[in-house]
Amino acid sequence: MTDQRFIIEMGMGNDQYGQDYTKAASRAIEDAIRHSAIPLFDATGLPHSQMRVQVTVAVQDPDQVDTDALVERLPRGRAEVTATYGGLNVVNDETGSTMVIATAAVEAFLPPQAGWRLKDR
Repeated sequence: MTDQRFIIEMGMGNDQYGQDYTKAASRAIEDAIRHSAIPLFDATGLPHSQMRVQVTVAVQDPDQVDTDALVERLPRGRAEVTATYGGLNVVNDETGSTMVIATAAVEAFLPPQAGWRLKDR
């Protein structure tokens, strides 16, 4: 059997001045994570190590994203980060600077669980 997705969150982040794709992607991931709480682990006693975290970030230049650095910043689970083409670059015609906008999808998976039960308090 394959893992079962139990959460997906989306986020957006940007780097307004440095044209840093990794920074914009990191902010998009943080934005997605801030929207979620997973009380499942406290309620069931499952360890976070059972959770697989799959992150997809989209930017205009995916080769500029340090996915290993992003994996290190994820707080829980066994994580992998993939960068793909998307997002948006916005050029300021007056200054020539480029704002990098990234989007992220953060998904969490668990192996199939039989007989889940809430812990007695």
